[in-house]
Amino acid sequence: MKTAADVLARLDLAPAQGSDPFHIAVGPIAVTVLCPGPLRAELMAYFADALAEAPGDIVVHLLPDQTLTPEPTWADWQRDPGKAGRKDATCDLDDARLVRKVRSGVTFLQAPGVAVAFGALGQNVSTVINFVNTQILSACLRDGWQLAHAAAVTRQGRTLAISGLSGGGKSTSILRMMDISGAQFMSNDRVLIRAGTPAQALGIPKHPRINPGTIIGNPRLRGMLSPARRAELEAMPLADLWSLEDKHDLFIPQIYGPDRICYGAALTDFWVLNWSHTTNAPTAVSEVTLTERADLLSAIMKSPGPFYQHRDGRFEPNGATPDPAAYLTALGDVRVSEVSGRVDFDVLAEHGRQLLDD
Repeated sequence: MKTAADVLARLDLAPAQGSDPFHIAVGPIAVTVLCPGPLRAELMAYFADALAEAPGDIVVHLLPDQTLTPEPTWADWQRDPGKAGRKDATCDLDDARLVRKVRSGVTFLQAPGVAVAFGALGQNVSTVINFVNTQILSACLRDGWQLAHAAAVTRQGRTLAISGLSGGGKSTSILRMMDISGAQFMSNDRVLIRAGTPAQALGIPKHPRINPGTIIGNPRLRGMLSPARRAELEAMPLADLWSLEDKHDLFIPQIYGPDRICYGAALTDFWVLNWSHTTNAPTAVSEVTLTERADLLSAIMKSPGPFYQHRDGRFEPNGATPDPAAYLTALGDVRVSEVSGRVDFDVLAEHGRQLLDD
């Protein structure tokens, strides 16, 4: 197999092409999804707040339970700093890239005008959702947006994005901001940012996947766990609780009600979590000059990953790092602040309330 056409010749696109398409849109980007069987209904329910009437220029084919024979030779994809284990593997063709999820075996073909997922899709719906959203991210990146590892909410002309290292509490923080009347969820983990007058932010249609520490620390969310499980978690040492990886899906409309999602708005404020569980210093939110704080900028930048194909046709190289200058430009007119001191979500929520009520 040397080209995308070689791969497509080994797959059957007919089930997807014979299905009733649905469309989603975020900002200027629209995607059409072709998916047969019960997976289609599940995806439509998930993307309900982003569904659109008009077809998109990007078309995604989903082919449940199909496999590629013979298998290509895979190369492990280097993970972001701080991440362990094998997650993705790639195989570069002359005009395309194959990406494989190591654990599930779900495989993707990415090329100009081609986005195909195949394998055990029905058993790995979250992986499929991520692939659809990757098409939105890639289109925006080719149009000059930058990808930030951040969560975000917006309210009445103010948008707050919160970044931090993995496990730093950005999901917990942003969901506490959702308790503010009128606040709308934009993103839990990835925010696209671009300079402008004013600067702009886009989220993606992905509901939060949160760990038990986030659930236990928020009274609104505690019902997501059984009483027995809550008691078990509350008995754990705090450090163990916050390092526990046990993802739960939180569907924003189910918890916060309708009309609480907005995927695009002007970006006004960006906080970087640089606090600690091991200090007694008071929690503080202090404005900083980002050009002088490379340590904070590194927490904001996010690699686009193996699916990204640049405008000139090049795929993102394995191990590549983002360009800091592009992020400094995108955030040039945004108020950036450092969150320091001890981890205190009540104090941070009050700071957020003051900002979003301003």
